[in-house]
Amino acid sequence: MQDIRLAEVLAALSLTTDLAAGMTFEKGLRTCVVATVFARDVLAGDRETCRAVYETALLRSVGCTSFAPELAAVFGDEVAFQSALKHLDPGDDVPLTEQLLRLGGWTREKAQRLTDTLTQVLPTVGVEAMRNGCEASQVLGSGLGAMPQTLAALNDVYERWDGQGIPLGTAGEKLSFATRVVHVAEQAVLAHAKGGEPAVVSEVARRAGGHLDPALARAFAADAAKVLAPLRHPDAIASAMAAEPPPYAMVSAEEVSDLCAVLGRFVDLKGKWLVGHSEHVARLAEGAGRLGSLAADEVTRLRRAALLHDLGRAGISADVWDRPGPLNTADMERVRMHTYWTQRVLERVPSLAPLAPIAAAHHERGDGSGYHRGDFGTRTSLAARILAAADVFAALTEPRAHRDAFTVDEAVEHLTREADSGTLDRAACDLVLRAAGERPSRPHRPAGLTAREIEVLRLAARGLTNQQIGAELSISSRTVGHHLGHIYDKTGRRTRAGVAVFAMEQQLLP
Repeated sequence: MQDIRLAEVLAALSLTTDLAAGMTFEKGLRTCVVATVFARDVLAGDRETCRAVYETALLRSVGCTSFAPELAAVFGDEVAFQSALKHLDPGDDVPLTEQLLRLGGWTREKAQRLTDTLTQVLPTVGVEAMRNGCEASQVLGSGLGAMPQTLAALNDVYERWDGQGIPLGTAGEKLSFATRVVHVAEQAVLAHAKGGEPAVVSEVARRAGGHLDPALARAFAADAAKVLAPLRHPDAIASAMAAEPPPYAMVSAEEVSDLCAVLGRFVDLKGKWLVGHSEHVARLAEGAGRLGSLAADEVTRLRRAALLHDLGRAGISADVWDRPGPLNTADMERVRMHTYWTQRVLERVPSLAPLAPIAAAHHERGDGSGYHRGDFGTRTSLAARILAAADVFAALTEPRAHRDAFTVDEAVEHLTREADSGTLDRAACDLVLRAAGERPSRPHRPAGLTAREIEVLRLAARGLTNQQIGAELSISSRTVGHHLGHIYDKTGRRTRAGVAVFAMEQQLLP
């Protein structure tokens, strides 16, 4: 396997964040191209500045899954709500309720209810959500090899020029230059999709001095035709690759799997019960592949596909993934789409496209009853059949909103029944069960954490409150708070999303 450009992995993440934030597919790539051309050709930015702009645009929404469960609990479908937030402008003279109505899809009653809720929770839940988002962006961005200048810019992506943003209310030139450029480009791309160049000039001018840096807004409007020209290119991936400031950042074949793991962590933050699932599946699948005597490069491909198999989950509301009751038919149809979106994201990125046939087939079944293609087992590779078995076994041994985790014996019995019925491939199930039997020789306690602190961390990573953690461990919520203080100090993380990513990085979950 050969080295690849880092930009290709960031492009895959950008496509996934489009799904998570309810944006048009490839909106992030188009923003990246417009922002980079603006910084390079109009603002005459140096290479480092242009690189920071390029990376910030691709990573702009990398923290958007970090508080998805909590936002879903307040607003319902947080994907639709995040989509609306991209267009809302608290600095506009038009009331938020009227802005929501203009976006469509809501009745006046629903729009008013959303406005009231947003106004009420923005100083508390909103700030906490953005704190989680910023820390997740920092941690995930660092794991993806982003420049320090980019990481600093990611702290400001939810802020505004006029100081009405969150979480800190940072204003004016205290905002990162890269963030200010990306803000202009993003609003331009959103407006262009609705009304072309005239709509862009109008919207950027309207937001100048409020959401956007007025000097940058004027510079953009003066050269809008030049900056928007790349949007005519039919292939957004090719356009984004061409816009990357040289020399291109490369990653070795060995490092690609680590980057895939970061993308898996981004998706696993989508639901309280999903944290750590992607790497759990990858460990089982990789072990099964080795036991099945797959060639070394096939095992590597299987591990990467396993880490990325749930990318499409990002586009479905956390309300669905975290719901304790049965899903209705409409929600089940949404769930069935997640493998399709996994396939589409991977197929769009040349270096990751070979993983698509494996990753997107993890819900196919031997009898043709799976999704999204309904393929029979004979149409999928051994690697894909191993991934399907690993996904089932991992999910069974993890807790979910509607059930406790199965015991290992119960999971073994279930997987055996699936193999007996022909739903899952027997050879693949046998390999996964053998891989599951391999246990680490001693407990892993990173960062000097105690055994009790690891127990608290695992539950905090799943979004449990101090009171819920205390009830689970039979200790007081005050004691939980004491342990969490130590956990934050030892790990250097300060939010639920931050410690959740730490737990996944250290493979403490499930």
